[in-house]
Amino acid sequence: MKVVILCGGKGTRLREETEFRPKPMVPIGNRPILWHIMKIYAAQGFKEFVLCLGYKGEIIKDYFRNYQWMTNDVTLKLGQKPSVKFHTRSDEEDWSVTLADTGEETLTAGRISRIQRYIGKDESFFLTYGDGVGDVNVREALKFHKKHGKKLTMTAVRPPGRFGEIVVGDGGVITQFNEKPQVSDGRINGGFFIAHSDVFKYLENGDRKMFEQEPMQTLAREGQLMAYRHNGFWQPMDTFQEFTLLNKMWADGVAPWKTW
Repeated sequence: MKVVILCGGKGTRLREETEFRPKPMVPIGNRPILWHIMKIYAAQGFKEFVLCLGYKGEIIKDYFRNYQWMTNDVTLKLGQKPSVKFHTRSDEEDWSVTLADTGEETLTAGRISRIQRYIGKDESFFLTYGDGVGDVNVREALKFHKKHGKKLTMTAVRPPGRFGEIVVGDGGVITQFNEKPQVSDGRINGGFFIAHSDVFKYLENGDRKMFEQEPMQTLAREGQLMAYRHNGFWQPMDTFQEFTLLNKMWADGVAPWKTW
């Protein structure tokens, strides 16, 4: 079962990091956030990836083309009969990564429609964004998707609080203060979708459409959009503040999305 990751956006709200590289290549620790997302899926047994490239997609291609060189110790024999020997191995050796150019200005519906041929005859596929991590149990989400039989499952998450939350009592006395809590009420689109292949029928003329608008709104009206509720950790990397937060969590060894 394929894992499709949207990697083509320009990440304008994180301009400090994305001016010279695509957003999925912004690092957490010494690896790009894209690698962290792929590890979440791979740890649960899903290792066939289709990356929808766009803005500065050549940087993502370079990363995977040189992956062995950058992650292993290597000995080079020079001369007229050169040879290469890699001394170490990585857990990623059994990954399959399809790098698909879906256009620099293409919107998300178009990016998804352009990779239909790489899904093959699979009935369903995973779909997510290249800028958010979480301790999502994608195997349980898949079970939920198969059980309800609808065309699209969205992982519905509680949005992380961007500001301190206060609880105010009588007379204006603050009785409780939580620094940047996860919001307790309401849910938002957290990505980590499971889509039936029929979803491609909703993506006609998709280059100028956001998947999250007309296609998903139509699916919702038809009763074909379901929510898998995730109550654990989820965090996007939309701003420099969130970039700093995720890197601090990783450096401190308290990264809940690290399930491998």
